Amino acid sequence: MKKHYQGYLIDLDGTIYLGKEVIPAGKRFVEQLQELNIPFLFVTNNTTKTPIAVAKRLSEEFDIQVPAKTIYTASLATIDYMKEQGKGKRVYVIGESGLVDLILSAGFVWDEESPDYVVVGLDTEINYEKLAVASLCIRNGALFIGTNPDKSIPTERGLLPGAGSFISLIQTSSQTDPVMIGKPNAIIMDEALKVMGLNKDDVIMVGDNYETDIQSGLQNNIDSLLVLSGFTAKSAVPHLPEQPTYVVDSLDEWVF
Repeated sequence: MKKHYQGYLIDLDGTIYLGKEVIPAGKRFVEQLQELNIPFLFVTNNTTKTPIAVAKRLSEEFDIQVPAKTIYTASLATIDYMKEQGKGKRVYVIGESGLVDLILSAGFVWDEESPDYVVVGLDTEINYEKLAVASLCIRNGALFIGTNPDKSIPTERGLLPGAGSFISLIQTSSQTDPVMIGKPNAIIMDEALKVMGLNKDDVIMVGDNYETDIQSGLQNNIDSLLVLSGFTAKSAVPHLPEQPTYVVDSLDEWVF
C-alpha cells in the first residue's frame, strides 16, 4: 500500500527537464503538488547557479513557476553545514558564482592564506594556481569540503569533468579526504529536511538517477521514486543492487 507523503524532495535535470527540453509529465507533477498544497523542495547538486537563477530558468525556459525558496542547491547545503561547524568565517573556494557569491553573501570572508574552510565545486575556469592554493590551505589545517561527488556532467559536447574530478585531484595532492555535501550523501539530505521541517518518514525522494537521487534515499532511510525519464534506463532496473521504493515510466503515473 502506497504511503501518503507530506513532502517531496525532487531532482531537476532528467526529472523535470532534460537538458534544454521540459519533461511534460515533470511539469504536470510540480503543478499538481502546487494545486494540492503539498510542500516540495528541489534538491540539486548543481553549484554553478543560485536558487534565484534556477527559478528564473524554470520560469523562462520551461514555464514552471516556483519561488527560489523551493530550490535547495549543494551550495546552500555547504553554507548551512559550515555555519553549524562554528569553525570560523574564513574560506577559500574553487567554484563559480552560484557557489562563491552565496558563500560570501552568507558572511564568510575570502582568505587564500589560512582559511578555516576550503570548498571545492565545479569551476569551468579552473587552473593550476587555484588547485595549488586549495591543496596548501588544506595541508595547513583548513577543513576540506567537496560540494558534490559528480565526477562528470552531461553537456551537448558529451560528458565533461565535474566537481568530483577536481575534488579527487585535490584529495590526492593534499592527502586529505573531503567532507562531501551533495547527493547521495547524508549532509544535503539532512539539511534539506531541516529546511522543510519534516522527518525522513514524511518525505520521498524523486529522481531519474539511481546513483545519486535514489541512493540519496537508500543510504539515508528515505523512500524513493525512480522515474525512467533520464539517466537510469528501464533495462537496468531489474539488475539494480537494491530497488527503489517505487519505479514509474512517467511521473504522470504517480497518484498523490
